Amino acid sequence: MGVQGFQEYLEKRCSGAAIPVDLLKLGRTAGRPHHHPHHPGSLPPPPPARILIDADSGLQRLYGGYQTDWVCGGEWNAMLGYLSALSQACLYQGGLELVVVFNGTLGKERWPEWARQAQGQRQTAQLIVNHVGSKATPPPRAWFLPPACLSHCVRLAMFRFRVRVVQTLEDHHQEVLSLYRDFGFCGLIAQDSEFALCNVPAYFSSHALKLSWNGKNLTTHQYLLSEAVRQLGLKTQHLPCFAALLGNHILPDEDLAAFHWSLLGPEHPLASLKVRAHQLVLPPCEVVIKAVSEACGLVLMSLPETNVLLSPPESGVQSPLHHVYPSDFITDKSSGWDAPSGRGGGGDGSHGSGSHGNGSGSHGNGSGSNIPSLLSMATRSHMDITTPPLPQVSDEVLRVAEHRHRRGLMYPQIYHILTKGEMKMAVCIEDDCNSELPPASLLFRAARQYSYGVLFSLAETHRRLERLAMRSRGPLDVPPVIVKEWSSGKSKSALTPELVPALCFREWTCPNLRRLWLGRASEDRSRRTRAFLACLRSDCPALLNPAQVPQHLLLMCCVLRYMMQWPGGGILQRHELDAFLAQAVSNQLYEPDQLQELTVEKVDSRGVQLASLFMAGVDTALLVNDVCGQPLPWEHCCPWGFFDGKLFQTKLARAAQDRLALFDMCEGQEELVSRVKKMRQAILDGINFTRPPPPLPPLSFLPPPPFYPLPPLYPPRPMAQHRPRGFPGLQSIPPQGGKLEIAGMVVGQWAGNKPLRGRGGFIMQVVSVGAGRG
Repeated sequence: MGVQGFQEYLEKRCSGAAIPVDLLKLGRTAGRPHHHPHHPGSLPPPPPARILIDADSGLQRLYGGYQTDWVCGGEWNAMLGYLSALSQACLYQGGLELVVVFNGTLGKERWPEWARQAQGQRQTAQLIVNHVGSKATPPPRAWFLPPACLSHCVRLAMFRFRVRVVQTLEDHHQEVLSLYRDFGFCGLIAQDSEFALCNVPAYFSSHALKLSWNGKNLTTHQYLLSEAVRQLGLKTQHLPCFAALLGNHILPDEDLAAFHWSLLGPEHPLASLKVRAHQLVLPPCEVVIKAVSEACGLVLMSLPETNVLLSPPESGVQSPLHHVYPSDFITDKSSGWDAPSGRGGGGDGSHGSGSHGNGSGSHGNGSGSNIPSLLSMATRSHMDITTPPLPQVSDEVLRVAEHRHRRGLMYPQIYHILTKGEMKMAVCIEDDCNSELPPASLLFRAARQYSYGVLFSLAETHRRLERLAMRSRGPLDVPPVIVKEWSSGKSKSALTPELVPALCFREWTCPNLRRLWLGRASEDRSRRTRAFLACLRSDCPALLNPAQVPQHLLLMCCVLRYMMQWPGGGILQRHELDAFLAQAVSNQLYEPDQLQELTVEKVDSRGVQLASLFMAGVDTALLVNDVCGQPLPWEHCCPWGFFDGKLFQTKLARAAQDRLALFDMCEGQEELVSRVKKMRQAILDGINFTRPPPPLPPLSFLPPPPFYPLPPLYPPRPMAQHRPRGFPGLQSIPPQGGKLEIAGMVVGQWAGNKPLRGRGGFIMQVVSVGAGRG
């Protein structure tokens, strides 16, 4: 656990260190106008007090408090109602201005910590699937696993309610503390030991956050670090050394295990547990905290001279894991408050060059010190495979990318793909034992590959090199673009990346990234839309016909069409596709009260996994939309406009009873039936399901050596373009040949065909026409 265990210790072991408070009452007290003794009238009311919310550690409460129906894929309208009530209560009842900060960092310095967390989430996901499969009931609340795309849904909801959004870039903890200090916040709502050890003046629990039903009380716990320090026998200036000796991402607790056992001594009751089955066992977290605090107190109190490493900062709040640096570790204040966040304001960021400061902002948080950060040093080992260098990206595009990233206007991974060529993917609810459904990371990989090709303007590069090859009459040599995808899989470590090549479109040449993002011509919008559709294998005219697919349902239909084109078509069956469409047009979707009263008698395990796959596809579609210059406005990307997990379960249950009961799924309304049929026709337009599914790739991952031959730049044509050539009614014929019999007489015969390598060949078989019956 290391330093991360301190938060739980603070809550459970330090009596009086966590006190209940009402944030709305505190806000009303802070915003109360004061009367000046020499002026009879009151002064103008003060501006609303600012509260900073760390979304990364508070997603469960931002999702909607104590709901238990998160397993069905997401209750997005219920979440929307909760966030609406929360924002209105803070502003109108307490005079508080909420600012939500999202973790937009790659976090590579914390890779082992992230890998352990991802592995734990995968185990939880398997427990959830097993529970639902055996009992058909929602899992316990303690197993909460964020539904796929939850973070982006919360971010979009904040845009809707005009709540300020900030996204960190390089070091999440450091940038959150800098925002808190530099912009006059009166409180931080989070659940993280590193924030607790920073002695933030007003630090509140996000896990205990609770909004009353009438919206007049917003209660939580306030942590008093001074009380915890007193009970541990320390002083505030001892916290940096105390935090470092507990263990962190720089000096892990595994490396400190021997030191921690030495503090306990051989006479400690737990000393016999030090070695079990020839493995070093870590002492319990609360025991380590007590032992380290006693050691810190004894050692540090014995110092007559001042140690610069342990001296408290002169002012401000500073992270204990960066205690060797001055307190003003972020001097670039251009990251957030000059304009309100919103997709309609601020333009494309082409004029917001201030986000780069002195021109070096694309790789750091400021230039206040020449001392390199500890986080830039080598940390725990992970497999870092050498890949070819990334193509050059223009400075203007990078400025726009950073501008949109910091203001939460763009999918957070895009900036890191452009600058580092790496992407990190979250865990969703999947069954490792289910061979019928592919993992989400594999299912939507092709869409990401096309997105990488768009980001690095691969089509333009290919066209330019093709012209050069024609002039020089030499071979065409296109350098590969490889992106490292980090994810936790069944048979691979999260510390081993997948090497994924970027792909180009076969059907047309996509414009370069600068044109897609900043082009203002009328044809640029159609190019953005076509790039979006092509990435999702949905470049067909029917989807752009509003008579068939309403604009706010286009993203949903593209995701469903993509899923239907998985080789073999085994992901979605006909009635399951109808269930998705029926719940999207249902009148209940926009009635939160009816959805809250809706009960699911039996939670279907396959439905849970399909909903999770679908929402992972929505997450990918949000990435594609931002990569292609946002052809779909953000209002049409919000899942609460086309999906509700619990409503999907009810539609699926009706479809399972009678797979042709589309009329029942549409609540007996012919108009809804007609809308479903039109969208289904647009989704299935041009898709051919006759080809057999290819074998799944091996589960074990063996990364190819660097610079070895890679897959072709252009992928094989989608199966919708291929139709089998032959005659209806004729079956396959064996390779040794065949003959044609009419009325028992042989009238013709053929030699066998050799099977084509890799395509299964054209197999022949005996065909009889008009043979007698004896």
